[in-house]
Amino acid sequence: MTMADSRSMIIGTYTEKLAHVDGKAPGILGAKYHDGAVADVTVLAEVRNPSWLVLSADGRNLYSVAETVDFEGEPGGGLVAFSRDPSSGELTLLNTAASGGVEPAYVGIDPSGSFVIVANYRNGTLAVYSLGEGGRLEEMVDLVRHAGSSVHPVRQTGPHAHQVLFDPLTGYALVPDLGVDAVLVYELTESGRLVERRSDRFSVEPGSGPRHLAFHPDGQHLFLLDELTNDVVLLRRANGARFEPVQVISTLPSSFEGHNQAAAIRVSASGGLVFASNRGLHSIAILSFDPAHSRLSLEGVEPSRGSEPRDFVLSPDGSQLLVANQDSGTIEVFAVDEAGRHLEPISSTEVPTPVCLLFA
Repeated sequence: MTMADSRSMIIGTYTEKLAHVDGKAPGILGAKYHDGAVADVTVLAEVRNPSWLVLSADGRNLYSVAETVDFEGEPGGGLVAFSRDPSSGELTLLNTAASGGVEPAYVGIDPSGSFVIVANYRNGTLAVYSLGEGGRLEEMVDLVRHAGSSVHPVRQTGPHAHQVLFDPLTGYALVPDLGVDAVLVYELTESGRLVERRSDRFSVEPGSGPRHLAFHPDGQHLFLLDELTNDVVLLRRANGARFEPVQVISTLPSSFEGHNQAAAIRVSASGGLVFASNRGLHSIAILSFDPAHSRLSLEGVEPSRGSEPRDFVLSPDGSQLLVANQDSGTIEVFAVDEAGRHLEPISSTEVPTPVCLLFA
């Protein structure tokens, strides 16, 4: 890749010292990715703890959470909307809104581009905002509160919504909730109301802690990453929005005995490899997938060359994998050897408290 082929990146970060992180970044960062390296890191916008970001399909709007317990003088977290110049990458603040809960962990845009949904981790709520002219946040059209708990005495005393992923075939919103050990399935109505499809909810073993989901390109297989047990649950579509578990496999080698918390999961464009990040072992798990037999195999774990690997992304051509090492403050780039089923380190760039990575 030459400079002429460079791609813009947007990086979500932590800016404050919290119970689980010592944030050191000034806000949302921008960078260039070229020749297998991340370079030219700049500040795009000052936002408190912009730990998750989503870009509109046309690249002209960016939405960020503010993962906080207070926002603009009120209790709870925040949601921030920007317009984006596709040429320069410059962000212009449009407006802000309350996230509808505490410590928002994820924000997504529905397939129609009409609504954003934010998942609030601390108290397990989902807030839906309609989008207006130019991508502005308009009214909160729905607020859903999860209920329940599970067996972990600290992490599962209440609901903890962690992601909103839209099913590419049905358009339904899938929401893993770490606190209640289940993935909830919602239909998003034309008016922006979330209606749970209770019969399509699927539960995992108590104490698992569902965190993130990723679809296989075939749309028939779904991978669920459990944070507390460090497992990938392979699910296969039964009919419509119903999925059935067919395999559970660890992201850790059998010899590992320390503490670990899985974080993110991604699938290669071919669907032949599935990756998951391990915080504790500080590594990327590499799993091969055989769709014909619906079978995962752990091929190995590659050290992340840093501490607390949080989010990671594949490059647009799928040949490289970029890892955000949250606590050591680096973005590491690895070459993906799909045939050999392993990762090869290429480069390292210092970036303060990186959490979320986007290609623009």
